[in-house]
Amino acid sequence: MMLYPAIDLREGHCVRLIQGRKEKQTTYSDRPELVAAEFERQGAEYLHIVDLDGAFAGSPQNIEAIAAIAKTVRIPFQVGGGLRSTADVQKLLDLGAERVIIGTRAVQNPDFVVDLLQQFGPERIVLGLDARDGMVAVEGWLEKSSLTALDFGCQMKELGIRIAIYTDVSRDGLLQGPNFTGTQRLAQQTGLQIIASGGVSSLDDIHRLSALESDGVVGAIIGKALYEGRIELSQAIAAASGRGKNSC
Repeated sequence: MMLYPAIDLREGHCVRLIQGRKEKQTTYSDRPELVAAEFERQGAEYLHIVDLDGAFAGSPQNIEAIAAIAKTVRIPFQVGGGLRSTADVQKLLDLGAERVIIGTRAVQNPDFVVDLLQQFGPERIVLGLDARDGMVAVEGWLEKSSLTALDFGCQMKELGIRIAIYTDVSRDGLLQGPNFTGTQRLAQQTGLQIIASGGVSSLDDIHRLSALESDGVVGAIIGKALYEGRIELSQAIAAASGRGKNSC
């Protein structure tokens, strides 16, 4: 299972929010590219970047910070937040992103996803499936749609999406553990390759997610637990790959 250290960008800084709420922000660095370089030095193989300003504004906002990361590291990264047009997607890919994440626009206009898949291929387009109480959340998690996460995942799989990042918004930033049941069910019932996000707080959480790899859980995103020093990245990578010893 691949482990993705997260870098959330707001006003050019590396920050973390709790449940996506702007008023609950902790700033960790004003040089996100140095954070990315440190993750790479510690063994990260892939980075997860979110343009929080973009998610709230509906268009990419932290272009300079993303470009700086792209110039600093050699490992691939995926990026999301406010990508609502083909031009936005092209811009991020041109900057060096290996994959881009589409969320709100996919809910609003599934044909947009079809167009992106045809133009860029399923290996470059990832679904951002954010849910609160089982319902898909949109517009930077500020609104809840009428779609269930399961129905939406099945719909996107039929359109050609292969990979989805599943975030249980209610757990994001709280260090209370991922939604294991929801993550497993989504992978099993949609056939999507699921990257779990939200709530990873311990090596045991990573071991438990890694045990779901046969169900289709292919990755996990880790953020606050790294920044708060609860987990060492090297140990997290070992746990994700099955090399680390489970504490249970």
